[in-house]
Amino acid sequence: MSTHVSRETTPGGRGKLYGVGLGPGDPSLMTLRAAEAIAEADVVAYHCARHGRSIARSIAAKHIRTDHVEERLMYPLTVETTDHPGGYRGALNDFYEEASARLAAHLDAGRTVAVLAEGDPLFYGSYQHMHKRLADRYDTEVIPGVTSISAAAATIGKPLVEAEETLTIIPGTLPEDELTARLAAADSAVVMKLGRTFPAVRRALARTDRLADAHYVERATMEGQRTAPLAEVPADSVPYFSVAVLPSRVDTGPAAPERGEVLVVGTGPAGAPWLTPETRGALASATDLVGYTTYLDRVPVRPGQRRHGSDNKVEAERAEFALDLAVRSHRVAVVSGGDPGVFAMATAVLEAAAQEAYTNVPVRVLPGVTAANAAAAKAGAPLGHDYATISLSDRLKPWEVIAERLRAAAAADLVLALYNPGSRSRTWQVGQARDLLLEHRAADTPVVVARDVGGPEESVRVLALADLDPSEVDMRTLLLIGSSQTQAVRRGDGTTVAWTPRRYPEGPGSGS
Repeated sequence: MSTHVSRETTPGGRGKLYGVGLGPGDPSLMTLRAAEAIAEADVVAYHCARHGRSIARSIAAKHIRTDHVEERLMYPLTVETTDHPGGYRGALNDFYEEASARLAAHLDAGRTVAVLAEGDPLFYGSYQHMHKRLADRYDTEVIPGVTSISAAAATIGKPLVEAEETLTIIPGTLPEDELTARLAAADSAVVMKLGRTFPAVRRALARTDRLADAHYVERATMEGQRTAPLAEVPADSVPYFSVAVLPSRVDTGPAAPERGEVLVVGTGPAGAPWLTPETRGALASATDLVGYTTYLDRVPVRPGQRRHGSDNKVEAERAEFALDLAVRSHRVAVVSGGDPGVFAMATAVLEAAAQEAYTNVPVRVLPGVTAANAAAAKAGAPLGHDYATISLSDRLKPWEVIAERLRAAAAADLVLALYNPGSRSRTWQVGQARDLLLEHRAADTPVVVARDVGGPEESVRVLALADLDPSEVDMRTLLLIGSSQTQAVRRGDGTTVAWTPRRYPEGPGSGS
């Protein structure tokens, strides 16, 4: 038995509150400070289910003395069903309030209280609910403990994260679609709270092509510990105290696919902040990245992943190169800016894939945030009604076609999103487009001039169509030309916002 040392009290005579992390289950993994805190306590409190048994108490059992006052904080329910008017959360809240009041009574009487917590007290633990209710009123010390995550990694002998990898911790209780999105975007991940959530977690891992990488760890460091490839674990054998681990891929790299495929992905206007979870997952799982060098530079370098950069004017060659890699069983991500289907690589890849040599190569296009949508959001909502998207580049189509489409869209009173408006070798198209549009639009029609949206040199201005200066427009600029209904208003903070109303005015001959 431990020797009982003198208890700690605050100057006002109140006892001290300890949140004691006990580690993942093996009593030898308790810290020295955890043992000291229990020895200093008058009251040892622990949470338990209705059966009365407590894993936390069993871990700390040899440190609990006969003269300790034990407070068993028994949950009123074990599943998310209750007749409480506030539902499951309401019943839990009432329980935490009542449990905190019981501990407060001890603290007010000058007794020091140690609340036992498996793992770490502030990591998915019951203690944190006591802490939030008591720490502002009483002297409190939280003693960290080894988490189940660290124990699981040690048990399987796999590094969790290395170099620039990030670790995502996910509760298995999330909806399946959310689980899938989080796993798709993760480098390394740990999914907690399996049990009845295991089938959904397994499906999410399969949907993100991570099932083969996943390890299952049950009761890490405890009696009955079990590890296995997660894909081999029967769903009906999984308890709550188990986790799924996707360890570091620095040494292994992306898993080799059973057959090759090409994923055409968009990085959004400026990279990481604009990536979708699906795109993050595709980029992480690819064995090869193919793309214009500027866009490849937006993607973090991953060990074991091959990068094939090229110039911006070789789309067809790049597409065939990606498909050739896929024929040789590579999983290839073709990287575009913005959305790959909007003036980008998706068309080139699908056109090449129509050739007989590639008809059996799977090709998927993953959407991204388009430059037009990004620019519109920065300016307000100028694309709030019907709009047309036109590229001003005459490299792949004659200017006469561009001019005809501009006239048609302007005559239809559509808002216009103009891509590729100008470059070092193309300086006259913006002026021509402006003059053509002024034949159909008022001189004060709002125009959004958006440059480097999402990037370090971002600039978004709203000005009148007549004031559009072609010399201020380059390939990093996108133009949004308003319709007759588009509004521009200066706000109190000095910014100007533009929007196009969703309701269009009825005119002669319009329908009812």
